[in-house]
Amino acid sequence: MSRKTDTKGLLEYLVRSLVEDPDQVAVLELEKEGVVIMELKVSASDRGRVIGKQGKTIKAIRKLLSAASSGSDRRIAVELVE
Repeated sequence: MSRKTDTKGLLEYLVRSLVEDPDQVAVLELEKEGVVIMELKVSASDRGRVIGKQGKTIKAIRKLLSAASSGSDRRIAVELVE
């Protein structure tokens, strides 16, 4: 299994564990200028859960993915899209 799959799978697992409607979670992976951008879509009612108070939850998710991808030459960015 490649790292690319691992980080996408990790993101999906983390977010599906947080939200009330896990079937609405979708991750689209794009690569721009050496940065892997993971566009995360969740239902409108779950956006607040993913962001967390003062953005703490989404920041923690970003840190976990950054740590998971360390050792590779790829940088990962997570964007919550509508």
